[in-house]
Amino acid sequence: MSKQLAKNTVIFSSMTLLSRVLGFVRDMVIAYIFGVSGAADAFWVAFKIPNFMRRLFAEGAFSQAFVPVLSEYKETQDHEQVRQFISRMMGTLGSALLLLTILVELGTPVVIAVFAPGYLHNPAQFALASHMLHLTFPYLLFISLTAFAGAVLNTYGRFAVPAFTPVLLNLSLIAAAFGLSSHFHQPVVALAWGVFVAGVVQLIFQIPFLRYRGLLVLPRMRWRDPGVRRVLKLMLPAIFGVSVVQVNLLLDTVFASFLPAGSISWLYYSDRLTSFPLGVFGVAIATVILPTLAKAFSKNSHEDYNASINWAIRSVLLIALPAGIAIFILSAPLLSTLFQHGKFSAEDVMMAQRSLLMFALGVPGFMLIKVLASGFYARQNIKTPVRYAVVAMICNSVLNLILIFPMAHAGLALATTASSTLNAGLLFFGLLKREIYVPSPGWRRYILQMLVANVVMGALVWFFKPPTQEWLSAGLSWRIQHLIPLIGLGAASYFAVLWLMGMRPRDFIHTTKHPARESNTL
Repeated sequence: MSKQLAKNTVIFSSMTLLSRVLGFVRDMVIAYIFGVSGAADAFWVAFKIPNFMRRLFAEGAFSQAFVPVLSEYKETQDHEQVRQFISRMMGTLGSALLLLTILVELGTPVVIAVFAPGYLHNPAQFALASHMLHLTFPYLLFISLTAFAGAVLNTYGRFAVPAFTPVLLNLSLIAAAFGLSSHFHQPVVALAWGVFVAGVVQLIFQIPFLRYRGLLVLPRMRWRDPGVRRVLKLMLPAIFGVSVVQVNLLLDTVFASFLPAGSISWLYYSDRLTSFPLGVFGVAIATVILPTLAKAFSKNSHEDYNASINWAIRSVLLIALPAGIAIFILSAPLLSTLFQHGKFSAEDVMMAQRSLLMFALGVPGFMLIKVLASGFYARQNIKTPVRYAVVAMICNSVLNLILIFPMAHAGLALATTASSTLNAGLLFFGLLKREIYVPSPGWRRYILQMLVANVVMGALVWFFKPPTQEWLSAGLSWRIQHLIPLIGLGAASYFAVLWLMGMRPRDFIHTTKHPARESNTL
């Protein structure tokens, strides 16, 4: 079982890695052409609104509610009944999203006023954000249906295509930045058109793969279908539970709209760096683990369920801890190397670094939430993680109000980190309390290995890192020539120490049927 999970995670992560790397190229292009300004902030607001709702309706609550039910249909019903369920679910989801899209299109100024109230004092920025939201919001409809198709493919063990699909968004935005920006009075509007086109292209890209699997169906709206009603019953409260990180990040945008111009962009670029390990590994592990957990639950196999969660937590920590430390230590070098070109200045690097330092502290929490929430949702338990999410959201709002005054945008980042870490902790201890997860033997040794390896890695990278001022004043070639060896040194020292302390790759692919009798090699 663990071997198959590892294989699927590698496939998903490989495709996602391609998308994330290209995403950094996209952000470098946008930073170079548009820099940090009020117009750029307006685009990020117009893009964040549908992107936020996408993560609620598509990748977040919907996937967590839909995949367990679809897995149950797959195990207990024939292929035609599964097709009918997919058809009815697609029609219901699509009609709801279409109605929402129409309502938002009719009231974009109201939506901007809600999500960026600080813009009410800047009529030009408010008008620009409203105009771009007209173009970007239909992306929600297209990308949610794309994610629906991806969830179906994931349930049938096909992870590569859904993971590759976001590459098309990056290509579309790069093409829009280079090819269309000069044709608009406000060049940044080209990016809004790029978002719209990307939504259409990503949906079309999924269709042949659904057809090949015999899962391409015409959507039919059936609100009263038992399967559809079960998904909706699970989905509505899950919106608050699984997507708490995104809610917190959106609250950051609301508060940041009252801060000086550029604050939203600084938060965006710093968040992008911490989203890299989350997207490549955290989301990959959570995406792969959910169908496996749902299948184990439907078969009433507690041993397989427990072993899968144990594998997922260890895998997340293996990446999350060194990633958070490395991003914290190399915050300025990373921002300078990736974005300090064209209109993105050295001052922008230093301002973005303030929030990046705070986000870096939350990398383990951000990644663990994805996996730990799956432990509840695969059992169709919605109420428990929702309660935890509400507590975390209240914590985030209170901390935003407290920290925004002394720390500005960095305070918003710290509030997000603190509330997400709290949410992850509540989820973890909730699993333990209900004995949904019982840690297998070997955790003490594993923690010791991780502690020593991370201390050695962090110390070496810190010692050999040139002063920040050198990164800000040097050219791109110098930055690359120094950053790559630092990253290589960190990775090599980290895995070398783990190897010397007895950790082996087989520890993460070994099939374990009886967690209670697992070897103490970890």
